[in-house]
Amino acid sequence: MGKLSSIASGVRQSAADMAFEVLREAGILGLERPDKAIKVGSAYVRWGASPALGITTAAIHHPHETALIDERGSLTFEELQRRSNALARAFAGMGIGYGDGVGIMCRNHRGFVEATLAAAKLGASALYLNTMFAGPQLVEVTQREGPKALVHDEEFAELLEGVDESVARIVGWTDGASEAPTIDSLVAASDDSNLKPPPDKPRFVILTSGTTGTPKGAQRSSPDGLLALAALIDRIPFRSRDTMMIAAPLFHSWGFFHFIMSLPTASTIVLRRRFDPEATLRAVQEHRAQVLGVVPVMLQRILGLPGETLASYDLSSLRITSVSGSALPGEMAIEWMDRFGDTIYNLYGSTEVAYATVATPEDLRAAPGTAGRPPRGTALKLYDEGGHQVPQGEVGRIFVGNEMSFEGYTGGGGKEAIGGLLCSGDVGHLDAAGRLFIDGRDDEMIVSGGENVFPREVEDLLADHEAVVEVAVIGVEDGEFGQRLKAFVVAADADVSEGELKEHVKAHLAAYKAPREIEFLDELPRNATGKVLKRELRAREAQRSA
Repeated sequence: MGKLSSIASGVRQSAADMAFEVLREAGILGLERPDKAIKVGSAYVRWGASPALGITTAAIHHPHETALIDERGSLTFEELQRRSNALARAFAGMGIGYGDGVGIMCRNHRGFVEATLAAAKLGASALYLNTMFAGPQLVEVTQREGPKALVHDEEFAELLEGVDESVARIVGWTDGASEAPTIDSLVAASDDSNLKPPPDKPRFVILTSGTTGTPKGAQRSSPDGLLALAALIDRIPFRSRDTMMIAAPLFHSWGFFHFIMSLPTASTIVLRRRFDPEATLRAVQEHRAQVLGVVPVMLQRILGLPGETLASYDLSSLRITSVSGSALPGEMAIEWMDRFGDTIYNLYGSTEVAYATVATPEDLRAAPGTAGRPPRGTALKLYDEGGHQVPQGEVGRIFVGNEMSFEGYTGGGGKEAIGGLLCSGDVGHLDAAGRLFIDGRDDEMIVSGGENVFPREVEDLLADHEAVVEVAVIGVEDGEFGQRLKAFVVAADADVSEGELKEHVKAHLAAYKAPREIEFLDELPRNATGKVLKRELRAREAQRSA
């Protein structure tokens, strides 16, 4: 037992040494004035590794530096600290305290950030609502999650009419006067002095994308320490005092990740309420951003701008173009890097497992389409249906374990686990260099004529065709083969035929993997983060078959 204890202690020390070195190199840890060191140490003891700690320490180190830029202007770290203090006190005056829920339905602007920080300072549970939800979804989610208050942009007021009237409403953004309380009015009327910390860490509820059904609430707490932060910075080189253009929606785990990363790095975040491809380039150039946080469909829309438009913007300040949220086609990553430099870092994960792997520019150059390798401290294994680990090169279900895995669904239940690792919901394989490739969703595999087929492989191949802008492939019922593939294609060339695309697949894959039918669409149905809503495609097919 003594030897095992010694080994475990050595592993922990090694991890701590790694974390310190990574954070020191990133400029997060280092020598500082004794008075500031004492204040920071006291803040860590009081708040733990939560957003409340992040804004508190940033306000100590960089009080007059810019924390946030949005369409209303800028806020310094000290202003953001004081405004979130005042909002937290206003929340408390409304009866919101430790463990209570605060729903946030805001676009990318200061209101989202201030509401999140205020909830964290009270130990309240922040519930992030998708800005593309319909009224019935909002009613269903709020009934299940039971928030005491909703912070929302005024544009969503009508959608919230069906939510129980006992849930307090606070307007996070309005372009005019508002009859309801606003963040600004609450802040103006409240004391902005520092608060006492809550009895435990705050929690955050990020909803799953709902691409295959009703969105679930995935709950997680702030990490216990800085190891998770260090592990990601070891793979994605965030640095202290970066400027981050966060284009990905903040309510989504990827946009939220960048906001959380901006606090310990004391980075300036640039926000725009709505994504526009050219405006995003303009913001990167204007603010000399080192980091651009996007989902793949945003890259697609930017690269779809005319060549002369792309050439007119200077993106030489970019060091990191961080991408996640859905599959990143290899050719898109290469096209971006050929034009703007080797800046792409592609993170694969899910709302439940958080992060699993990161593909660096070197990975993407060597193996386009890869999801990369696990960061330090993350375990990744592939298992077959019987729970046995599969050999390198063979397809298996992906299981992941790290410090940021979720704590279960708020409505009950969780993800399947093996040996403490959670199922990501995807299947994939590892190449000889240990790089992960995603082959598809484990619930999307179909059996056609006795053969296992994953739509992702066919999607990737069709997406490589010069006449295809984007594609989605689903399984549909077939009287002869049990199931068959159907492809939905958005074409760049109106002259491309169904037969030509089928032959393209057959020329590169086994004949049974070729879709039996291809339907051309003007656009694919997507959610707010750009994920294709295959459930809508399946529902359309089911209606046709009925």
